[in-house]
Amino acid sequence: MQPHLAGHAGVCEIILDRPEALNAIDTAMATRLAQACAELASESGSRVVVLSAAGDRAFCVGADLKERNRLSDAELLAQREVFRAAFASVLALPQPVIAAVHGYALGGGCELALCCDLIVADETAVFGLPETTVGLVPGGGGTQLAQRKLGPGRAADLIFTGRQVTADEAERIGLADRLAPAGKAAQQALELAQQIAANSPVAIRAAKQAIRHGAGIGLTAALDVEDAAWRVAAMSQDRREGIAAFNEKRAPSWPGQ
Repeated sequence: MQPHLAGHAGVCEIILDRPEALNAIDTAMATRLAQACAELASESGSRVVVLSAAGDRAFCVGADLKERNRLSDAELLAQREVFRAAFASVLALPQPVIAAVHGYALGGGCELALCCDLIVADETAVFGLPETTVGLVPGGGGTQLAQRKLGPGRAADLIFTGRQVTADEAERIGLADRLAPAGKAAQQALELAQQIAANSPVAIRAAKQAIRHGAGIGLTAALDVEDAAWRVAAMSQDRREGIAAFNEKRAPSWPGQ
């Protein structure tokens, strides 16, 4: 798994690359994911991040249970901190993050997608949070992120039953934000990323913070969060360039400051 520029200005792609294991997350992958996100968080040229996966069968099937089968309780608890850091690193990215999902996105794979701001799923995508079927609770943010995206009832349905949902149902219940033809999730995610990257990076990051920090709090407090984001954008060089470009009928050249 290596982060690399996707070949489009301002767009960077992180690829989960263990196709032989259906991109199951082992300790090494979790460690590298956290490192990749830390690198991108401070990368000034990265305006949008796409999280995709190698192979044609799965986005990610969650934790590597073969590795976990060899762990003692103490080792499992130590691994837990590595996993928490990995998922937190995706959530902490200041750029908009788009998950490009094909095939299975189960357990931690579904949670990785939920950590992203937008989910583009192709027709082969299958989502699920099956942790309760093996005596566990979703631990990559699933209990909290699913209810924020789907509502408590639908989140409870998925988590309590452990059932899998197709791409069509995922879009219907709001789990997937956009559907793509089979094999086209990454392409459409990159196209969406380019569309976002064309806008003010200062405004986009401020808007992301307002959306994230305003979720789950009262309206009055949430409007204060929005006001703080507005002030960041309004006092930026990007706002000055955006207004000038509009009046001069040209494309803006964002300072990103």
